[in-house]
Amino acid sequence: FLSPLVADAEMLGTPDPELAATMGFSGFGKKARTFDLEAMFEQTRRTAVERSRKVLEAREREKEEQTEKEFRIPCTDSSVSASSAAGPGSTLTEREAMCSESEDNSSEVLSGPSMQSQSSAKGPADDTDDDDDDDDEEFIGPPLPPGFKDSDDDNDNDDTEEEDNNPVKKIPDSHEITLQHGTKTVSALGLDPSGARLITGGYDYDVKFWDFAGMDASLQAFRSLQPCECHQIKSLQYSSTGDVILVVSGNSQAKVLDRDGFPVMECIKGDQYIVDMTNTKGHTAMLNSGCWHPKIKEEFLTCSNDGTVRTWDVNNEKKHKSVFKPRSVQGKRVIPTTCTYSRDGKLIAAGCQDGSIQIWDRNMSVHTKFHCRQAHASGTDTSCLTFSYDGTVLASRGGDDTLKVWDIRQFKKPLNSADGLPSFFPMTDCCFSPDDKILVTGTSVKKGGGSGKLFFFYRETFQKLYEIEVTDASVVRCLWHPKLNQIMVGTGNGLAKVYYDPVKSQRGAKLCVVKTKRKERQAETLTQDYIITPHALPMFREPRQRSTRKQLEKDRLDPMKSHKPEPPVAGAGRGGRVGTHGVTLSSYIVKNIALDKTDDSNPREAILRHAKEAEENPYWVAPAYAKTQPKTVFAEVEPEDDETDKPEWKKRKI
Repeated sequence: FLSPLVADAEMLGTPDPELAATMGFSGFGKKARTFDLEAMFEQTRRTAVERSRKVLEAREREKEEQTEKEFRIPCTDSSVSASSAAGPGSTLTEREAMCSESEDNSSEVLSGPSMQSQSSAKGPADDTDDDDDDDDEEFIGPPLPPGFKDSDDDNDNDDTEEEDNNPVKKIPDSHEITLQHGTKTVSALGLDPSGARLITGGYDYDVKFWDFAGMDASLQAFRSLQPCECHQIKSLQYSSTGDVILVVSGNSQAKVLDRDGFPVMECIKGDQYIVDMTNTKGHTAMLNSGCWHPKIKEEFLTCSNDGTVRTWDVNNEKKHKSVFKPRSVQGKRVIPTTCTYSRDGKLIAAGCQDGSIQIWDRNMSVHTKFHCRQAHASGTDTSCLTFSYDGTVLASRGGDDTLKVWDIRQFKKPLNSADGLPSFFPMTDCCFSPDDKILVTGTSVKKGGGSGKLFFFYRETFQKLYEIEVTDASVVRCLWHPKLNQIMVGTGNGLAKVYYDPVKSQRGAKLCVVKTKRKERQAETLTQDYIITPHALPMFREPRQRSTRKQLEKDRLDPMKSHKPEPPVAGAGRGGRVGTHGVTLSSYIVKNIALDKTDDSNPREAILRHAKEAEENPYWVAPAYAKTQPKTVFAEVEPEDDETDKPEWKKRKI
């Protein structure tokens, strides 16, 4: 019925207000608003032009005021000199003339030297005034006491000079935290390049992951795994990008894990029946050490008891990249005990069991580039080789209780050497400080023989700068992270210690020591499993769980639930249960045979024993045959014949 009304309204062209209210359109019949874009753009352009014109006028006004100030000072100076020369009568006229000239010049377009040259042409007094004005603008309030800035600068310079002169102050050892890895030796440590995660490995086959940002004061590892089953962990290291971890253990196959501990690749095992180790695809004996290439993130290095040093590619686990074979003076095979890359990755160094250190060019695996045959005592395991950050110095930690520093360009004689540093482990570490001026290593002790120590030597003179008593066990691994400026130490009693300084160190252990321990959640125990079915039918709906006390009272009334178990049997067995003195079936049978006193040797007598009772009270067979049953006749027992009179061949043989 509304359609005719709408049609009439459209024909008339005048909107009906009642119809609009009925239809629910508040703006029924209004025309749409139109916009003239060209007019809007023109208005915007005019506004912008007006605004820019005002800005230019303000700038010109400021320039004019500045030029007036500059010319006012020479105006006054010249008027004073003229008045002194010409007398008092001519003073006003000359001053008016000079000022009028300056006003005329300021109103005209400026010409001549620029503003900077004019300001630079001012006298020293003006410069000092400007400096004073700048100082007044810079500092607000009463003036500082004389020499205040100088004293601060001097103190800062003194502190830096004192630190340079005394490198002991650079050692971050004021605070420490202890991470409990286990009970056996911590033989491997690794920190990612950013210093966020620490990994520890030990003789207990475990690899534990520690996240400094995620730990609290309880200092618990967030993951523990055994990547190599029952093989001791020899070395752990993050790659240069920190996304994968190299795991070197006591078997012949190195593994690569990702940041969360999941396997990425495993090196192939070589054929142990091939004599020439170059022709095998992988190692055939126990690994000793390994490390990542410092520049190429996919390449790593391993050395083994098969007498080879091999490079690998993460993307190719079927075969090694190249093989380096260290040789003795006689050209025989030598076992490399440690290996490392140089800082630029161009050189590969290996320490061998004959005491030699051999260095190859990474791209030439046949002949050594540098070698020193008597670097350490023959027959000892060189446990660590590390290059300095500048790449010119090589430090070696020998199994002959020495620490030596070498210049590889003059490899015949060490630059410096320190002895009396006992080492009982084939992976005892040494490392350089971040500023390359200090060399750090740990010492080993026998059980109950004192404390293991961390020694700090000055690189240039090899003077012992400092020592830290770590714990009452050997110090095996040490690591000084350059970004965190914190020292990580692995010990022989399963501890991993982190030394840091709240001022000199960054992040790392500082993140977790400030977090309080999380409260342990109490386990919620229920008397029975309770299944909640809110929409079940009434016949299937379980009763709502009540308090424990009422449930126990109910259970007490139930004869099945409140049944008391029988006490253990004492003496001979009863009730079908075996006595306490025999728990096996054989002992039970032997016991019963020995206790049975019945004689069943004559079966006829055993049956006739029940004849009288069966005759008086027949139950099974006799009632059925009561009328037809014949009289029972049993054979009479005949007396045994006397066989004494019979000959021997007729007597029965028993």
